[in-house]
Amino acid sequence: MKYFRLTALALGVALMAASCDSKKDDQSDKIAELEQKLARLEAASQPAVPSNVTSVTPADPSTLGKFSFKEMEYDFGTIDEGKVIEHIFKFTNDGEAPLVISNITASCGCTSPDWTKTPVKPGEEGFVKVVFNSTAKPGTQAPTVTIQANTNPNVTRLRMKGNVTPRGAGATTQLGPIKN
Repeated sequence: MKYFRLTALALGVALMAASCDSKKDDQSDKIAELEQKLARLEAASQPAVPSNVTSVTPADPSTLGKFSFKEMEYDFGTIDEGKVIEHIFKFTNDGEAPLVISNITASCGCTSPDWTKTPVKPGEEGFVKVVFNSTAKPGTQAPTVTIQANTNPNVTRLRMKGNVTPRGAGATTQLGPIKN
């Protein structure tokens, strides 16, 4: 169990470092692969229902909510470094029970989530708001948020992606006439 936790922690640290640093297109594939591995590890180590919910059998669909997101990824395009991007991912609970988000974590400190804190009844809508601060994050970026909820699977990921133009890129500095 200790080895499993250390492995999951190491994968998480690697994912955070890769998500927040500048990277090339081939690194995006590596990140996606690491995210899939991490999701499998998290799913194996955590219950399908938050511990504060009364005894529930995860196999019974009548006890689970079901996310139906309008989009799982948001491309913010190209922005200047220092700009803060905010996007709201909307979802509908298509499950048979109220959907409860127990926790959401961000891939790095540059990203912060907010979400519907009350149970979302079947057929109703909720949201996950993601704020990305591009300060000191030039280059290709792909911050993610990991949602834990009473769904199957119990882990869902949302991603923002885009390119951050470094400060001063293309800017010209006028120094005035050169004196000898």
